[in-house]
Amino acid sequence: MKNVNGLYVEEIPRVKTISKKRFVEEFVKPQKPLVIEELTKDWDAYNKWNLDYIQKNAGNKTVPLFDNRPASSDYKVNEPHAEMRMEDYIKLLKTEPTDFRIFLYSLLKEVPALQKDFNYPDIGLKFLKRLPFLFFGGQDSKVFMHYDIDYANIMHFHFHGKKRCLIYPPSQTPYLYKVPHALISREDIDFSNPNFDKWPALKKAKGFVADLNHGEALYMPEGYWHYMHYKTPGFSMSLRSIPKKPKHLAKAAYNVFVMRHFDNFMRKLKGQNWIDYKDEMAYKNTHRKNNLPL
Repeated sequence: MKNVNGLYVEEIPRVKTISKKRFVEEFVKPQKPLVIEELTKDWDAYNKWNLDYIQKNAGNKTVPLFDNRPASSDYKVNEPHAEMRMEDYIKLLKTEPTDFRIFLYSLLKEVPALQKDFNYPDIGLKFLKRLPFLFFGGQDSKVFMHYDIDYANIMHFHFHGKKRCLIYPPSQTPYLYKVPHALISREDIDFSNPNFDKWPALKKAKGFVADLNHGEALYMPEGYWHYMHYKTPGFSMSLRSIPKKPKHLAKAAYNVFVMRHFDNFMRKLKGQNWIDYKDEMAYKNTHRKNNLPL
């Protein structure tokens, strides 16, 4: 373990390449993260994918943008905060730091030619072919701590620049100020510079960290929490594989078919009061579990 901004984390293991058998036995089955440095070396994307290439091939597309404002009743879940032509957005990324990010955007569907630039790796995971999503961020933009609704095994590929990935296994949830009826930690926690006087339970959390460079792939096991910090402007692509553990499959089904509908209903019924209540309970629940002052 090492200390990163006061957080106790372990550097994620790295390999240049790995066999399917070893990857499944040593990482997928025991649910351990891994960085594979050369998984994309034989892709056209390895040589082509940069901001200039995206600007040239998708510049005329209008894309949804998100920033770091906390959840509020003014916006629906996953409702974008702004829109911009991709060409203008990439110009912004190149010229100045910005909080605007593209999140869960199916650019590959919008620009089918990009699908020819990569392959689904034969590494022991059965990837969902309809769900390759792209994510873009400006220098120093951050993605709040969360885990994915479907508890998927995720292979996360980064392009153009560097991004820091801070991740935690599901076992660390009691220390992360999880918001009830949601998939997020308290959004006002800055995991790049945490305030331990305000969020003391974070001192107990044990996670993993990796700085991804161009073309590198991060394997995140089922239900892992993740916080992303773009050190430079860049973008990433995620490929997903359904959870293999029955308990995780059950949690995914609950999240999709029960939890999100209940949360949406309560947001409509109570508005901002519901969001404020959940934030308060995230704090109280975490401190009760860890015998910390309320």
